[in-house]
Order: sequence, then structure tokens, then C-alpha cells
Amino acid sequence: MTMVVALLLTTATLSAQLRLASPIADGMVLLQSSEAKLWGEAAGGATISVTTSWDNLTHTTKADKSGRWELSVATPEGGYTPYTILFSDGKEQIAVGDVLIGEIWLASGQSNMEMPLRGFFNSPVEGANRVFACPAGGDHVRMFNVKLTQSHNEERYCEGAWLRATPAEVKEMSATAYFFAAHLSRALDVPVGILNAAYGGAKVESWTPRDVLEGYDDVNLSREAIDAMTTHYYRPMVMYNAMLCPLRGYTIRGFIWYQGCSNVGEDGRFVERMTNMVDAWREDWNDDKECRLPFYTVEIAPYRYKSSEQYESAALLREAQHEAARTIPNSAIVVTNDLVEPFEKDNIHPMRKEPVGERLAWLALHRDYGFEYVACYSPEAVEAVALPNSNEIGVRLSHVPNGLNRWRDIEGLEVAGSEGIFYPVTFAYFEWDSRLLRVRSEYVHDPQVVRYGWGDFKPGNLKSCEGLPVAPFEVRLSR
Repeated sequence: MTMVVALLLTTATLSAQLRLASPIADGMVLLQSSEAKLWGEAAGGATISVTTSWDNLTHTTKADKSGRWELSVATPEGGYTPYTILFSDGKEQIAVGDVLIGEIWLASGQSNMEMPLRGFFNSPVEGANRVFACPAGGDHVRMFNVKLTQSHNEERYCEGAWLRATPAEVKEMSATAYFFAAHLSRALDVPVGILNAAYGGAKVESWTPRDVLEGYDDVNLSREAIDAMTTHYYRPMVMYNAMLCPLRGYTIRGFIWYQGCSNVGEDGRFVERMTNMVDAWREDWNDDKECRLPFYTVEIAPYRYKSSEQYESAALLREAQHEAARTIPNSAIVVTNDLVEPFEKDNIHPMRKEPVGERLAWLALHRDYGFEYVACYSPEAVEAVALPNSNEIGVRLSHVPNGLNRWRDIEGLEVAGSEGIFYPVTFAYFEWDSRLLRVRSEYVHDPQVVRYGWGDFKPGNLKSCEGLPVAPFEVRLSR
């Protein structure tokens, strides 16, 4: 019986048809000026030839005994000329057409990254109709949408297709990732592609591989335990297996990530688990030593978490997100505290996605593409400082070379004394010489703690002169 099974498996391998990795398809975008990886399956031992039309060179490799093969091709500088790549195993030929060369990033996370330009029910995307009428960049912005799915095993293939930013197709693109790509494309004048693998409600653990999760005492990885989870989007590892594994190794410039809502209340372990997840991803892309691939994340937006027992649960998660961005090599974060309206306190999908994508693009332009003059970092509180006037307290902020945007009508800024009761700040001023934000309240005579945007839903309007919002914080005088 065993010999029969082995013979059948050998026969199947030898007769396997030529197959390409899922994102290697018509309309794909390859990273410019790189050694772009191409891979797939064929009959075991078959010789695979790959011919690229931009240089008319043919590259060859052999499939291993299991039929797997891969090779890399040198790509030219980015441009808008469509190319063709021919794949052959000697018996069959596959032509992949309309290939553009430019920049490419991987986008992932949960629903605020998944959210398409058409929006969700009762959750619109601001400015979407303007995009439908005249998409920025036309089909020069492209996105490979991975179908929402789960798996207990690491998959080699997934369902998905390359969309072009045309009026007919752009509505299905991730809004955040589209705006990120559109801003990059305009600034760099090259096509920009996105690999979009996001799943609404997913936790960090959902995007983490089994070998990492096995070290977590609170995670049960048995098939029965995972299948029994009625909140399907909380399931560990199954999104990583089904949606990320088929993309592993596709040559990219970096990652953008919008996630965290489902980990609210778990801030104490969030930094470690985010760091472990990013380490695993970089290993998947053979980048675990150099950390050359940037990882840019988005702060969770203000939202009234009805299941939260503590009013500040989301604030603590945001604080952990910022700590993770400081801990993970080659990482940074964008702030969203100013991007909600009062009526959105019970809508976890705020409509303003373009500024989120734009701020992600500013990070990439400044850090990865040489646009040093583009500001990209939000001011963050470094420490609280006692001032000679005992009614005032100072806050030292980072990334405020030209000061702040307002002195009056500041929303979200509060101060407390030794009794721990917070009151709105009635005076705030950023001093030129001390580089301190001086604050006071007429109700607090011994200020000890200052906080800004500190709560589940506590929007603010304080920004740097460059227009970047101050990150939520809570700082107290050191003893």
C-alpha cells in the first residue's frame, strides 16, 4: 500500500503542470532596479526558462524533486511601459502581460486596512466618489487583493487578482493603501503596486506563524480549539497561513500595517508580540539580519470601545503601538488622533482614509526615497518638567522644529494635580527658548500630570507647524 501511494505521488509530481505563484499574474508590478523573485511549480526536475521583454534575456533554473522552482530577474528603472514575461517548462508556456516596473509595498492588518474605497455599510470613505470619477494615477496604481480566507496549514497559493486604479476597479482597493500608493506614485513618477492582505478584526496573533505562537501560554493552537472560536477573526495564525504565506518572498520595498483594535486591553504584551510578528515576516523575506525592509504602522483611531472596562484601554494600546515602533528596527508610526469627527465615536471605521495614506507616504518618502525636506514624524511627549511658576507644568516634545499650530482652543489637553483629577488646560504656549509646551489650568494649583488625547475617544487638534498631529500622551513629573 505504501509503495502504491509513493508511486502515485511520484507520477503526479512528474506530470505536474507549470504553475506560477499567485501574485505573478497579468497586471503585476515588479520592484524597480532590483533582483525580483519569481517562483512556482512544475514537474520535478523540469527546466524552467523565463524571458523578460524589457531586456530580451532568458533565465533558466531547474525544479527540485518536489517540483518547486524559483529564480530572480534584474529589473530596470521604473516606468509606464508595459512588459511581458514568458515562462516555459519545455512543454507549456505561460505569458504574463501588462507588467509594470516601479515600487511595491505589502499592506496588511485588520478592517481599517481592508476597508475598500467603496466603504462598508454605513461607513463611507471621504472623497471616494471623487476618486471614482478621476482616479489618481489611473492604472499606474495597482493592487493585488488577497481573498479573505483562513487555513490551518501554510499555503503556497491564494485567490487574488491585480486591480488597476480605473473607475471600474478602484472601488475594491484598500482605501488606505490606495491613497498611500497614489501619493507615492505622484511624488516618484513611477507605478506603485500594493500586495493587499488584510482581514477585518484580525489580531496580531492571527498574522503570526505557529512556531512563534507556540511560545505563548495563552494561545491554544489545536485545530479543535481554533475552529471552536466563534469570533473567527480572532483565530491565531490562520490568516498568516492562508493570506501571507503565498506572498512570502515577493520582492517589495517594505510593509505598511493598520491594526490594533482587536488587541485593545492586551497592551501589556502587545510590544513583544508585534516585535515577534515583524521578526517572523522579515525572516520570510530573508531580511531578519539587515532589517532593510521598513515597517510602517498606523495608530488606532479614537473609538468608544463598548466592551472595554477601562476608559483608557485604547490609550494604553496606542502607547504600546508607539513603543513597538520605537522597539522594532526600521519602523515608524503615523498618528490618527485628529482624523475623526464627534459623530464617529461609535464607528470603528472612520471615513478619513486619505490623510492616513498620505502620512504613510510621507514616512516612506522621507525615510526611503531621499525626500529629507518632507516632514514625517509627529511630535511626541518626552518628559514633564517642573517650572518656576508652580501653577504651570512643562512638556518637552520631540519633532517640533518650528513649534506648534495653535495656542488657544486646544482640544484634548488636560492637567491634574496631586489629587489625580484632570481638568481642561486653560493656557498653553510653546516657548521658543526652552522648547517646552507650558500648560496650566485655573483649577489646578500643583500640576503633576499632563495628558493629551488620552482616552478611548479623545480627539485632539494640536499639531506641529508642519501639520503633523501630536501623539496622544500621559506624562507626569518625575520624583
